[in-house]
Amino acid sequence: MDNYKIHITEKDYARIKSYIGSTINHDFEDLELELDRASIISDNEVPNNLATMNSKIRYFDSKSNEESIVTIVYPKDSNPRENKISVFAPLGSALIGLKQNEEINWKFPNGETKNLKILEIIYQPESAGDWHL
Repeated sequence: MDNYKIHITEKDYARIKSYIGSTINHDFEDLELELDRASIISDNEVPNNLATMNSKIRYFDSKSNEESIVTIVYPKDSNPRENKISVFAPLGSALIGLKQNEEINWKFPNGETKNLKILEIIYQPESAGDWHL
């Protein structure tokens, strides 16, 4: 969790907040803090280098010195074998709202802090015109 603003679309913000409000699980404190300080942007003004919901992202983990590719999804679509990571998982919470070439230091539940950097937005629904996602 760093001291810069993340950016999130109005639609993503509303859906994530709705999910948080409808669940009895309250392990989303870090994501809620990020949402509270996020800059909310109009769905039609999304830059193509922003990690939004259902974006496929290539990122670098400096601790493990590895690159990986994941898609940030809602919990119902989560599938680790397909590298579909829930926005409510620590990794999804860390990456959502970052832009290409931005990095974040994020503390994971095991106490380990990782430095993650987005290298590429491979696919983003908004820039592809996939408004139904």
